[in-house]
Amino acid sequence: MPRTIRRLPETLINRIAAGEVVERPASALKELVENAIDAGATAIHIRVSEGGLALIEVSDDGCGMDRAEIELALERHATSKLPESLVGTEGALEAVATLGFRGEALPSIASVARLTLESRVRGAGDGWHRVVDHGALVEEGPAALPPGTRVRVEHLFAHVPARRKFLRSARSEWAASLDVVRRLAMARPDVGFTLEHDGRRALSVQPGEALAERVARLIARELADNAVVVDLMRGDLRLTGIAGLPTYNRGVADHQYLFVNGRPVKDRLLIGAVRGAYAEMLARDRHAVLALFLDLPGSEVDVNVHPAKTEVRFRDPATVRGLVVTGLREALSTGDRRSAQAPAEAAMRAWQVEPVANLSPAYQQGYPLRGLFNGDVQRLGEAGAAWRGYEAAIMAPPAGRAESVAVDDCPLASEFPMGTARGQIAKTYIVAEAEDGLVIVDQHAAHERLVMEQLRTAGVGAGATSAQALLIPEVVDLDEVACDRIEEAATELAKFGLVAERFGPAAMLVRAVPAALGKGDPQALLRDVADDLAQNGAALLVAERLDHVLATMACHGSVRAGRVLSVPEMNALLREMEATPRSGQCNHGRPTWVKLAHADIEKLFGRR
Repeated sequence: MPRTIRRLPETLINRIAAGEVVERPASALKELVENAIDAGATAIHIRVSEGGLALIEVSDDGCGMDRAEIELALERHATSKLPESLVGTEGALEAVATLGFRGEALPSIASVARLTLESRVRGAGDGWHRVVDHGALVEEGPAALPPGTRVRVEHLFAHVPARRKFLRSARSEWAASLDVVRRLAMARPDVGFTLEHDGRRALSVQPGEALAERVARLIARELADNAVVVDLMRGDLRLTGIAGLPTYNRGVADHQYLFVNGRPVKDRLLIGAVRGAYAEMLARDRHAVLALFLDLPGSEVDVNVHPAKTEVRFRDPATVRGLVVTGLREALSTGDRRSAQAPAEAAMRAWQVEPVANLSPAYQQGYPLRGLFNGDVQRLGEAGAAWRGYEAAIMAPPAGRAESVAVDDCPLASEFPMGTARGQIAKTYIVAEAEDGLVIVDQHAAHERLVMEQLRTAGVGAGATSAQALLIPEVVDLDEVACDRIEEAATELAKFGLVAERFGPAAMLVRAVPAALGKGDPQALLRDVADDLAQNGAALLVAERLDHVLATMACHGSVRAGRVLSVPEMNALLREMEATPRSGQCNHGRPTWVKLAHADIEKLFGRR
């Protein structure tokens, strides 16, 4: 039976449009704050309740609207952001310099919520307000308010249960709303922002701040002391911002803020360029912290390829990528020598020269991991306790030139499946001789697995020895959302030795860390755990989520690539690998060691 083509009702059209514009509370908040910025506001005050599900209110001191403009603003496809001279001309959309111009934003929001729009033009005696409840006009009249505009959105998706049931928890929606405001505040240091959630102030920045100061205030206080300034211009393209030193990194890429012509974006080209710029300076599972601002003519970029304008398309992507990579590398290499500062020569000698030590047969059998498990004695065989007598001598810096441990002091290769250590390559790979070939071990990947298994075993046993109490509990400053995530997972984390409690709205107090990470950095550990919970917390079961967190914790307690190990340390690592399940793969699924059989080596030299 043929179906008749007919026009859709206006209310349904608005709800369909709302599906593009208002995906979640944070989407509606973004539209309203962008409108306030485009109206020329110098101060924007935002109130959110229940993550935006119950209330979103945005007040600004911008140009305001009169009664006729308020009526037009609530009609579809009405906007003040296209110059009248360009309407209907070729290239009109490319000429838009504001954050947005989509005329259906306000009517779309009003079709799925109760929206109150109040505004007063500067110089007018009073203002005007209009209330639209899920598409129906219910009230309008004079309003008393300062010059500017106030938009109030209540009960979002209350009459659209199919949409509401797919929203995440209020805590998750609040996290997304906070991220939206943080990015917009970062893009406009000339505008002041305050953000309140459920009656408590979560963010406050004053207008007129320097860009670097605003960015550091919004991302992390310590970023200012661990970043370089980026400023590079090529023709009409300019790249500015601040970039964290390679040593200041995070476990997820959520702390990379990218802007094109003042618009926050999450563009794959720019993300790839950042990854390429840091490629030789960061481990594969670590990510840079930065805020980059790319400014270029509007004709060189299309901002309309995504309904929410979070993606863009460049006319000359190769030039843009080259600008980002070059700008970052120049800033990191020549702009500030802190990013490539060499350690003191004395410190290098202390690490690289083997200490003098007369090793007893008992010690030769045990090969304890000096420093690998933060100084704790790891019993490797019956002779593990013999380590205590040698720890001080090995840990102390050598007084003069020391002799290397003789090969005769090492066990025979035939005694162990992974052989005995013969050396280290590139301060990263251990070379060992086994009875049937040559073994090459990635020291960081291997030790990461060992620490992971130790943490997992401690968690299963839930014994008191799994945690090492800090002499002085450490306060770790995090944003409110990160604190919420850790607080929610605190009971499970405590089973693995990480004991933390809330210490105000935006801080956590660390009382204990896993014993295997006793000498680690609680600040860095807790930040990475929060990042990991943010990335994996919502979609995974508890057991899976904790496995991700354990992997993050294990990474903090592992020997890093670039550390010079002594022969006893290398052999201790090999012995632990032989006794640890799943030691053939690191926590990320990569191999921890490879073996070249004697036959393979003979083929390389043409002997077979």
